[in-house]
Formats: sequence, C-alpha cells, structure tokens
Amino acid sequence: MADESILIDKRAGYRVITLNRPDKLNAFNEAMHEALGDAIADAEADESCRALMITGSGKAFCAGQDLNDRLPKPGETIVLGETLEKYYNPLVLKLRELPFPVIAAVNGVAAGAGCNVALACDIVIAAQSARFIQSFARIGIIPDAGGTWLLPRLVGEARARGLALLAQDLTAEKAAEWGLIWRAVGDKALDYEATRICEHFATAPTQGLALIKRALNASPGNTLAQQLDLERNLQREAGATPDYAEGVRAFIEKRKPNFTGRK
Repeated sequence: MADESILIDKRAGYRVITLNRPDKLNAFNEAMHEALGDAIADAEADESCRALMITGSGKAFCAGQDLNDRLPKPGETIVLGETLEKYYNPLVLKLRELPFPVIAAVNGVAAGAGCNVALACDIVIAAQSARFIQSFARIGIIPDAGGTWLLPRLVGEARARGLALLAQDLTAEKAAEWGLIWRAVGDKALDYEATRICEHFATAPTQGLALIKRALNASPGNTLAQQLDLERNLQREAGATPDYAEGVRAFIEKRKPNFTGRK
C-alpha cells in the first residue's frame, strides 16, 4: 500500500490495523480515512479473518480530526457535515455491523472523533496511561462520530453530559470503572492482552458472535416484545450453523470445540 497512514498485520484468524500518523497523534486526514476504509473492506472480504484489532502507533491512539485540514481561511466557512457524511458516519456504522468482533487497543490519548471511533468497537481495552477526551466543546462543536448516541448508552445521561460539555480528560481506569470501556491494563500488558482477545475470537464461533452483534445493535431501538422476537429469529439462525452443532458435541464429549466460523 503506497499510503502508509495505516499499517496492516495479517495474522492467523485476525488482522491488526495500526493508525500510523504518529507525528500528528494519528489524527484523521482524508488519506487515512480512505486507507482505513479499504483495509476494513479487505478484512471483511477475507473469510479467514474472524476478528479485527485497531490500535495506534506512537504515544496516541487517535487525536480525532486533523484540524490543519479544517482551519477556515478569512471569510471562509468549513462545512464539517460533509466530512461526517463521507467518512466518519460510514466508518462507525461499518465497525458496528462487521460480522466479527472489533477490538480497540487504546495505547494512548483517544480524543474527539478518535475517542468515538474507539467506542464504536465491540471491545475496548486501554493502557492505564491512555486518556479519553470528548474534546469537541473546546473548539465549539458537538461530539460526532456517534458520540451523542454512544455516551449516554455507555455511561448514563449525567456522565455523558459532563464528558461532552466539560470536555475533560478521563483516565483509562476511570473509563473502565464507569463502563465506558471493557478494561484498563498496564501499559506493557496492552499488546499481550489485546492479542489474547483476538486469538480467542480467531477460534470462536464467528457466526454466533455476528448474531450477538446484530441483537445488541438492534436493542436500543426495540421494545421488549420486538427484541424477544428478534432473539427468536436470530437463535434460529444460530442453531443452523455448523459451529452450534460442534459446540454441543464438544460439550457432551467433554472436549474443546473446533469452531470453523463458517455459515
């Protein structure tokens, strides 16, 4: 790949995508958006890819949008909504809808849209030195990339408003305590712990995990009755997969299952 704003590491059963603009704290520009979108599409098309890890190079995970690309000239108005419509919104939706788990390994600061892209992943594990910042209010704009949808659902209304309006740093340990992320681990342990999660998913019942994602994604907009109906329908799909049959056989035979992830 000519553009090196991301790095791709293909491993057995999963891939690692590293945001790679360390001199800009891995802030997004259009080239990085394009490269990331292509890399995710390529992973989705690969039947051997059963999980995806996203992390950052250097001392940051992602500082959000590269504001050098968004500085208005005298008399000019920047149309921020176009960037959201073209890049961030499709990215967040794709991360939620991918048919396998996505792990964000947050190695440093995750600010603005970079924070919310991380939160859109299925599992967020962070180094203890990492910080999560809804920095939008500092420059007079609103949390985007799904921030106003994700925050209240993850941490509740009061904390969501505090994070959005005050734009204060939140430590990784506090983020884990509040339920914003899955876990905070020692800085030196982050790569090991994130890799261990990916290796688990690489041998897991992938189709069942995809159905879990579909059920959880639908839950906020459903009534209980609607969600019960959806669970019934998705469970029918799960029961028809080879991995379900293998899981039951392995349980009865008291052995480790050999999940293929196939439909």
